[in-house]
Amino acid sequence: MPGKTVTVIGATGLIGGHLVELLQRDNRVETIRLLVRRPVEFKQSKVDIKLVDFGDPESFKLAIDGSEAVFCAVGTTQKKVKGDKDAYRKVDYDIPLHAARFCAETGCQQFLLVSSVGADSKSNNFYLKLKGEVEDDIKLLPLQTIAIFRPSMLLGNRTESRPAEKIGQVVMPLLSGLLAGSWRKYKPIHARDVAAAMVRASHQTEEGIFVYEYSRMKP
Repeated sequence: MPGKTVTVIGATGLIGGHLVELLQRDNRVETIRLLVRRPVEFKQSKVDIKLVDFGDPESFKLAIDGSEAVFCAVGTTQKKVKGDKDAYRKVDYDIPLHAARFCAETGCQQFLLVSSVGADSKSNNFYLKLKGEVEDDIKLLPLQTIAIFRPSMLLGNRTESRPAEKIGQVVMPLLSGLLAGSWRKYKPIHARDVAAAMVRASHQTEEGIFVYEYSRMKP
């Protein structure tokens, strides 16, 4: 019986890179489509790289068509967009929402999204508000299964420089033991653990909307 064809958006990021590694080792997955804006090199044998103009709906939808699950781990930073909130929104809101919509329209009924702890469309914080808005709008789509992952600070080695995050990666694990009860969701988590939780969720057959915070992601 042929394995699954899955799509990963954001494969060059911290979580996305781990997703590709884990999916490559998963015998239930046959093809891993990577939707990217520019040429990249991945050595995994299951990888099928698709160059996509995310601003072109036809190109974007065609790249998703035929997938059985879509993993969306795309995201940007204020530094990358030079403080341009519209540019930030195009990456963190437009791409995930369009991906989820095309997922539904092409018959791919499973969408897995990396969001953020504290995501809330009513938040006064731009980032958390944006994450909350995209969550809310994706939940309205006719998908059989929507899985939303809300990590706090991510642990792991990035290729890009994020000085503030580096400091946090040193300090937060020291404070992690103090985060209990309702504060547990704010514990730092390794990007690989988030990716592993996403892969596990992609093989669940239960339908509905599921939200994963620290306790449901950490083994």
